[in-house]
Amino acid sequence: MRAPVFVTLCVWVLSDATARQFSEEEMAAVRQRVRSMFYHAYNSYLDHAFPYDELRPLTCDGQDTWGSFSLTLIDALDTLLVLGNHTEFQRVASLLQDTVDFDIDVNASVFETNIRVVGGLLSAHLLSGRAKMDLEPGWPCSGPLLRMAEDAARKLLPAFQTPTGMPYGTVNLLKGVSPTETTVTCTAGVGTFILEFATLSRLTGDETFENVARQALRALWRTRSDIGLVGNHIDILSQKWVAQDAGIGAGVDSYFEYLVKGSILLQDEELLDMFTEYDRAIQNYTRFDDWYLWVQMHKGTVSMPVFQSLEAFWPGLQSLLGNLDSAVRTFQNYYSVWRQFGGLPEFYSIPQGYTVDKREGYPLRPELIESAMYLFRATGDHTYLQLGLDALESIEKITKTPCGYASVKDLRDHQLDNRMESFFLAETIKYLYLLFDPAHFLHGGGAEGAGSWEEGGDGGRCVLGAGGFIFNTEAHPLDPAALYCCGRHARDRQELRDVLLGLSEPGGQSKPGRPEDPPPGQSESIALKPGERKTNPSLSCPVQPFSARLAVLGQVFTDDA
Repeated sequence: MRAPVFVTLCVWVLSDATARQFSEEEMAAVRQRVRSMFYHAYNSYLDHAFPYDELRPLTCDGQDTWGSFSLTLIDALDTLLVLGNHTEFQRVASLLQDTVDFDIDVNASVFETNIRVVGGLLSAHLLSGRAKMDLEPGWPCSGPLLRMAEDAARKLLPAFQTPTGMPYGTVNLLKGVSPTETTVTCTAGVGTFILEFATLSRLTGDETFENVARQALRALWRTRSDIGLVGNHIDILSQKWVAQDAGIGAGVDSYFEYLVKGSILLQDEELLDMFTEYDRAIQNYTRFDDWYLWVQMHKGTVSMPVFQSLEAFWPGLQSLLGNLDSAVRTFQNYYSVWRQFGGLPEFYSIPQGYTVDKREGYPLRPELIESAMYLFRATGDHTYLQLGLDALESIEKITKTPCGYASVKDLRDHQLDNRMESFFLAETIKYLYLLFDPAHFLHGGGAEGAGSWEEGGDGGRCVLGAGGFIFNTEAHPLDPAALYCCGRHARDRQELRDVLLGLSEPGGQSKPGRPEDPPPGQSESIALKPGERKTNPSLSCPVQPFSARLAVLGQVFTDDA
């Protein structure tokens, strides 16, 4: 194992010694190249694949993959706004409202529908103001894209109706869970809902979504081994681990990601405590020479000495917690693999320093670019910009076709596969663009977020969009300030209900206990006469909450959190 690591570090030292410094003009030129890449892929999808889920770039046609609801268009919608294309964002947002129907007889992945569809619609909803769309009164606590996201998420709720609270992996959007559906799902398929579902609950006032996501997280937490690790696949009914390999890659990755990001988005110490305990076990049992191997979850013995491309998110996640030294060293290892092949193979044998048989492909994944973006933000080291430029040139040279960009079937000889997954537009291109745009509003609009704020909420009483967006695992940004804004309004409405119902009782006495919840679909209603407005309470416009600033040095919680 030592030899490959030695080669890795040598490659990095040589690269670092000659790393160029990018001027503002050079960074702007790279952004323009990324923008051109996006439109070549996006226009190819519209011309050849819409309304199918994905583009097939070798045959110039389309295919349905994850549910038959124009997935690429939903996934790419917020990228249009990131690139500054307000006109196309508005057109597509209206088109989706008119054409997408979730009441269809289709078996859909609960995990993928959540991160791509629910996450994409939530992000687009929260960015609608910046796109100059006509907004409903009370936005971001209401709006058509929010209702679409809620509709999609409700189609997933039957999967959570299990004795353990852990969801099935697949659900029929029309009929619910099939009686023959397997009870085995991956760890990430249980623990990757808290960002989207908590956002839905806090924007709409319906606690159902956040409650089921938390129940699933806590159920999964209780199944960890005596040495603090979780496996790869679990039976959601018996709670027995079917695959007992523990690691940070495929099948597990976004579970750990959501514990960290959920703790920041929601200012939730429980989630951070969970991750901290997991991380202690991960560092003790799976980390070797700044690689992370797969081990047996009960014994800690190595089961697979491989690096998986999906693990490349880890350095970025570590940077959010302030673990920069460890993050940088691990990134060095991963970057050396990219330089060896022009991409990250799905599996890479660490002892052999080469690809693993039948796992040689690169489906245009974003994870290493994602980590480069976070680490550049944390360190200012232009080596991460060099990775971005390397990635851009590799993708252009190896994967570009007349009809888009194709997944690489085999990085050894650069054979292509006839598929362009929606995450190429949602994640890979977005992270590439943001890597070279440090003043972008998603980073806070500059050092102090100047000029990036928006008004929102009832009567414009909330400050929104001032930085600190949290990206879901599909790179859809969520604004913590919007959750705070709508959560505050929900509390105000409940207090008003209590007061008004109390006044309606004889003698002005309220009934004991909490009044009944409104019927479904009426959670936004309050007991006011038509045209009457609620008086704004004093100090109802909060300053930007602490949760709206991503921590890069480990300072996640305020002292009184």
